Amino acid sequence: MENRKRNVQLIIRVTEEERRLIEVKMKQVPTMNLSAFARKMLIDGYIVLVNFPEVKTHAGQLQRIGNSINQIAKRVNMTGNAYREDIAEIKRYMDEIWKTERKLLLYVKGLEN
Repeated sequence: MENRKRNVQLIIRVTEEERRLIEVKMKQVPTMNLSAFARKMLIDGYIVLVNFPEVKTHAGQLQRIGNSINQIAKRVNMTGNAYREDIAEIKRYMDEIWKTERKLLLYVKGLEN
């Protein structure tokens, strides 16, 4: 292997399903050479980083809001009455949901830090 241009060998292990997925992706490009495909993907492939703490924070806020709305729904079902305060509270929660949705969307688009 000393005389080869590429004399360093990398060995990876994959499952049968992963191998099938690799083959599907290889059919999308004009090569059936696994080494060339892997080299190109490893060197030029995209790296996608997802900031999960922001998404987790958002999901936690939505869960708390959902729990509060469920409590209001239980109270309405028990009493048979929807109180103005309950409706106002739900509207506040919905406003909060939309604000957090917009904030998360702007964050994902890279427009907000």
